[in-house]
Amino acid sequence: MDKRFKIAHREAWIGVILVVINFIWWYGFGYGLGSAKVEQYSYIFGLPAWFFYSCILGSIIMIVLVILAVKFLFKDVPFEDEEGDEK
Repeated sequence: MDKRFKIAHREAWIGVILVVINFIWWYGFGYGLGSAKVEQYSYIFGLPAWFFYSCILGSIIMIVLVILAVKFLFKDVPFEDEEGDEK
């Protein structure tokens, strides 16, 4: 098996893990804090706390995690065959 496929498979799993983390973060804050009555909401910068933590802060954290994953976990892989087969 070509090592490029092994690297691509690993990086695909990293992407799936990042999506799962994002969904758990979003769902946890969105439905955890957002399930109270509207009168009981606390607000951050004029937004309900559940929205701020799930959508605004969650997006910022995910952007940072994706940047870190690309910088430290992903590898630059050439598209050409390493054997140099020319057709």
